[in-house]
Amino acid sequence: MGDTEPLARFLTSSGHFNASAVKPAAFLPNPKNGETSVYRHGPDPLEDLVAIAREEIGADRKVHGAAIIRAADVRAARLEARAGEPPPRHADIVGWPWSEDDPDFAKAAQKELAATIARKAGAAVRF
Repeated sequence: MGDTEPLARFLTSSGHFNASAVKPAAFLPNPKNGETSVYRHGPDPLEDLVAIAREEIGADRKVHGAAIIRAADVRAARLEARAGEPPPRHADIVGWPWSEDDPDFAKAAQKELAATIARKAGAAVRF
């Protein structure tokens, strides 16, 4: 995927954002697989993104909005965005620091990288 491709991280917790910014916790990897799920947004209208959120996530959890970043923002944090369909347009942020021997160090490193990405997101797009 190209550096300018928009990626949307759906915000399923009101604690992942406030009125002015997306919080780093929104981008932390899933502890089960070490990946952060995102959706390739492209130039489609916002309504299409809302429809994807409701179809793919809304049945299980409430979706408050999305954090929009670019693939280059992920790469700037020394991580990678990798397409991971199905579902359609799905991708994962991969390459997070991971250590069974020192999980506290890995978590601190993950938080630092998540903060780098969150700063690029700016304010959340509310649904």
